Amino acid sequence: MNLRQMLERRARLVAQARGLLDGAAGEDRDLTAEEQGQYDSLMDEIGQLTERIQREERLMTVERNLQATMGAATRPDPDGEPGDERNDTPPAIEFRSRGMQQINEQDPAWLENREWARAMRTAAPEYVRAWRQWARTGEEGELRALQADLDASGGYLRPPMQFVDRLIQAVDNAVYLRQWATIYAVANAESLGAPSLDNDPADPTWTSELAIGTEDSTMSFGRRELHPHPLAKYIKVSRKLLRAVPSVEDLVIGRLGYKFAVTSENAYLNGDGAGEPLGVFTASDDGISTGRDVSTGNTDTEIRFDGLIEAKYTLKQQYWPRARWLFHRDGVKMIAKLKDGEGQYLWRESVRVGEPDRILNIPVFMSEYAPNTFTTGLYVGILGDFSWYWIADALMMEMQRLNELYAATNQVGFIGRLESDGMPVLEEAFVRVTLT
Repeated sequence: MNLRQMLERRARLVAQARGLLDGAAGEDRDLTAEEQGQYDSLMDEIGQLTERIQREERLMTVERNLQATMGAATRPDPDGEPGDERNDTPPAIEFRSRGMQQINEQDPAWLENREWARAMRTAAPEYVRAWRQWARTGEEGELRALQADLDASGGYLRPPMQFVDRLIQAVDNAVYLRQWATIYAVANAESLGAPSLDNDPADPTWTSELAIGTEDSTMSFGRRELHPHPLAKYIKVSRKLLRAVPSVEDLVIGRLGYKFAVTSENAYLNGDGAGEPLGVFTASDDGISTGRDVSTGNTDTEIRFDGLIEAKYTLKQQYWPRARWLFHRDGVKMIAKLKDGEGQYLWRESVRVGEPDRILNIPVFMSEYAPNTFTTGLYVGILGDFSWYWIADALMMEMQRLNELYAATNQVGFIGRLESDGMPVLEEAFVRVTLT
């Protein structure tokens, strides 16, 4: 089935499931055992279709962006070859990842920073060619000569800036939260210096033309700062495939991007902030405290209509335009049964490609890493403006090629070491749904 057929089939299944509930409600009774079995079977298929739809939509986005970047490696400076980093203009790159696109939009004087200038030297055409040769064959002599000042150690080498940019773009496309978050690119793993905003400044006061108003004493910051932490993943590629594929970079990006994506998504949701990102489902005074938890209206085992209403109206209205619900598919399955006081279902499934489902007129998304244990006091979902989740990516990535470890199976291993961090920086932009 193509994407449109999956959307249409899901709509038909939802109509069948609602027909079972409406039939029982019309006779003022619960579902019979047979009807309950039919309903559960329908909801399971709906959940599976929803996951396939979301995967297909993500893949379509990745393919569009990959096609746009194929062959767009470097645009070297026409006035000279890269040389001394203090004098030469680095080659121009059409950045694709969200963090680096922000760099492009800012004052180009950012390249005067010494760390950025060093990182951008990997974008030189001769470095790119040497790195591609190393990735395909393992020959590293020319590459090491080109990057002698980049502190390569332990067998790790620096991929070109273009490669890192495209890899991070692949992770952006695969993780919902990265698509919504505010992302910063930093040259290395030093702290971004972006502490959490614990309290907003007070409202301004009316004053006269020459007066300056009252001093603000309410605005305060938390202690935790964004500091990229290392995340290492490895893949295995057959030697025959390395020789056969036209672009080794695309192959490595596709496989490493997926591994980085699933690990990052879990951390952005559930990380404890110690050597990893601070997740939105982790209660912390440095991120989202328990003061943003809402259980009113829910039971100790179920999400209820009143509970979702409480959560929505706990979030200030100015955050609604960019707000999203995030649940596990088990939570969505539970919510799909809920009706308002007029008998209308809360969950509005989409039948248009690229348009998300909605709950209380706010888009809803699913993640396998969202909590799905429905018992007293546990989190079961979140509503928020995720632009107030900040992520810092260090662009100085390292990669190691393992030539001998998998020789028995005629494979080559690649270890990618990417450094990143993330955290919620304004807790009032989020509301967590919990059970009583």
